[in-house]
Parts: sequence; structure tokens; C-alpha cells
Amino acid sequence: MSFKVAIASSDRKSVDQHFGQTPDFLIFEIKENRDFEFIEVRKNIPPYDDPNLLEDHDNALAKSADLISDCDVVLASQIGHGAVKILLSCKIQPYAVSNLLIENALKKLASSKLVSNPVPGHAIN
Repeated sequence: MSFKVAIASSDRKSVDQHFGQTPDFLIFEIKENRDFEFIEVRKNIPPYDDPNLLEDHDNALAKSADLISDCDVVLASQIGHGAVKILLSCKIQPYAVSNLLIENALKKLASSKLVSNPVPGHAIN
């Protein structure tokens, strides 16, 4: 079964952004044969970029989660506890990734058992 992955990235090369601070989510599809394909970039409005959103941080995180609601997994360098709860309630599995190149992170995700047996907030190293 294929699945979609949202990646928090500032440079479009590595997983280097905190979920709540990323300006973009890069959307990929991992296919049954473990190949992956880039689909699109989705612009995000981090709470710190909009004073109105900063006042209601959880609502801003929920908007970010809604932006990627068709994804099964999100990879970010850090994901706070509040964001993890919101993502899980949207049925999106969050994973913290330690500054890996996107290609390497997707290869590790595709070849791991994490997707079939997810651990919320688990790190992919």
C-alpha cells in the first residue's frame, strides 16, 4: 500500500524544521515497491509568522495539521507534545528526524517497520 509523507524543510533538501515553524511541507508518496515520488510543496503559515496565530498556538498547529490531513506520516526535526496530540487526532503519524537529507529519511521510512507499527513521536535515525 502506498502512503503520503509530509516533510518539514526550509531548504527542500533536508528534514531541518520544527513542525510548528516550517514555512513549507514537501509532500511525497512512498509506493509499495518502496520507491518515492515528489508530489508538491504546500506553503505553511507558522504561528510565529502571524501575530494573530501566535495568540492561539494550538489553533495554528491544527491549521498546519489540516494542511497535510491527506498525509499518513509527517517528518520534522522536532515535534512538540501539543503538535503530536493534534497530529495523532488527525490520524497522521509524527516522527522526529535528526537533520537527515530528505532522500535518506524517505529511504529509512520506506524500509522500516515504523509505518506498519508506528510509535508516536518516534525518532528515525
